[in-house]
Amino acid sequence: MLLLADGSDLGATWLNPIYFDFDKSDITSKAEVELQKLVVLMQQNKQLKLEVRSHTDSRANDAYNKALSEKRAQATIHYLVEQGISRDRLSGKGYGESQLLNHCSNAVKCTAAQHAKNRRSEFIIIK
Repeated sequence: MLLLADGSDLGATWLNPIYFDFDKSDITSKAEVELQKLVVLMQQNKQLKLEVRSHTDSRANDAYNKALSEKRAQATIHYLVEQGISRDRLSGKGYGESQLLNHCSNAVKCTAAQHAKNRRSEFIIIK
């Protein structure tokens, strides 16, 4: 059994965030590898409840990015539910471009790789 405090970021302790292609909410094959680790963790820890926090890069307007991040959160949750994880153990929220991991905000010139780091879902323990 894994012992972590509520509010722990699983990316910082055990699981990497998953990443999305530009302007997409589809789960990639690389993301599936990470999500399968999460499925195993949740199967082994039946009390575990998670929040999926999804993000975008800054290359569209705020409203569009907020909606896209919500789609990413829901796609991530849908994948986990399809793998047998109960929906009541999962919640999700899209943050749009409000929590960038780097300096790549609007009008800042960045590489594709720099933007890609911001297109992610992270997993936070809520119980």
